[in-house]
Amino acid sequence: MKSDIPLPSHRGNRFYQGGVATLVANALQAVNFLGDRFLRKSHHSLSVIEDLYRHSMDSAFSVTEAFLVTGAPHASAYYPRDFAWFYPDILDPETIMDPQDAVRRVRLLEKSVRLLLEAVRAGVVTTTIVPAGRGRYLGVNYFSRPSDTLLGILAGLQQMISAEDRTAAHLAMSQCAHAGRLLLAEYGGDLKRAILQLASELEPFNDDGTRYLLCDVHAPRSAATDTRAERRRFVTNASVYTTFVWGVQLGLVDENELKRLLGRDLAQYKMDLLRLFGKDGHIRHSLEGPVSSPASSVALDFVSVHRGFWNMSDASERALFAATTDLIIAEPRFRIPSTFHFLVSADNPRNKMIHRIAAPAYQGRSCWPTFNVEFADRMLDYDEFTGGETYRACAQGILKDIRTATEVHGGYQELISEQGLKYRTWAYKGAVAHSWFPRFLSVWRRAYGTPLLRWIDESTR
Repeated sequence: MKSDIPLPSHRGNRFYQGGVATLVANALQAVNFLGDRFLRKSHHSLSVIEDLYRHSMDSAFSVTEAFLVTGAPHASAYYPRDFAWFYPDILDPETIMDPQDAVRRVRLLEKSVRLLLEAVRAGVVTTTIVPAGRGRYLGVNYFSRPSDTLLGILAGLQQMISAEDRTAAHLAMSQCAHAGRLLLAEYGGDLKRAILQLASELEPFNDDGTRYLLCDVHAPRSAATDTRAERRRFVTNASVYTTFVWGVQLGLVDENELKRLLGRDLAQYKMDLLRLFGKDGHIRHSLEGPVSSPASSVALDFVSVHRGFWNMSDASERALFAATTDLIIAEPRFRIPSTFHFLVSADNPRNKMIHRIAAPAYQGRSCWPTFNVEFADRMLDYDEFTGGETYRACAQGILKDIRTATEVHGGYQELISEQGLKYRTWAYKGAVAHSWFPRFLSVWRRAYGTPLLRWIDESTR
């Protein structure tokens, strides 16, 4: 396989949104789920972690793929947020099997990010992009407008640009960084407009006489657990803050431009969010609805994204993180019994009819292994900044149990049920989340100090 990374221009791509596009997209997704329900084959019988990983990487980064997706029944649709939430480390050299694997990953990442940037240029900034054949794509929101779509696009672009900073022998890495810089130059103006538009959409929210800015005061905004359909959520607003910070870091927007729109600098904006959502001494999941018990008011998605909201540099921020983490660890309803698998929340969120058929506990009483990995990584961030070992053992326990589940279930699961089994509903038979696997290996290396798997001869590094 050649190591050069082509940069095709897909000027023929068209993007559509609106009522008709949503109707067609829903029909296509229904076909996808039904096809998965009746046609999905049983997974192979591999059980050794090394063999499972190789199979997963061959599937996730196949040269036949058009976009980086998981192995879920909805994987024929493209989710921009995933580049921030679920696979921010696909170019980690520790996770790359060989030079050919590196080339496949770089090519697929470049194709995926370019398509998302074309959507931004076309003004289609949605949670989901559904391919409709012959370079036609439908932008649709499930189930509300996004707060983290731009965040995911920036994460993919950022990962490309920083590829050459990693210690690796792969020529593909430097070529990926070059491709990322070209994309940044070509689409920078489009991204800037989208970021400033997001900033202009923030709404005032008054609490105890103090004026805050939120992205979801009057209507829900989508984030990684969007089917809760709640307003005034921490995770949606943390995603918006992180989008602004990454936009500044990439040179797409000047912080003073954001300050004029927000009426405050980014440091104050973040402090306001911590004060508002942390006024009870822990990070409350949502301000909507009555105040409930502390454990019922938090959710695992508070951990945000890799290099995202939490930087642990401030003592009060670390205290809020620790208090929220301790609530989750101490509450039995958050954990699959006898494991370190943490569920999204202690209680089920509201359900819509579609969830009763497809995924009734998708955002509540189920375990997302990838959220658990990020939980472990934030624990390690905390320990690193405090110079202690407060959470390392718990982080290691999380990763150890994910490894066990991967070997038991025959691959890295997208979801695990409340009982610790494969997540199954009538229309959702369970999925192997191939492209989320590398992030697990990256955090394992950090938690244990040694790689779980070794693919490349150390002498070539």
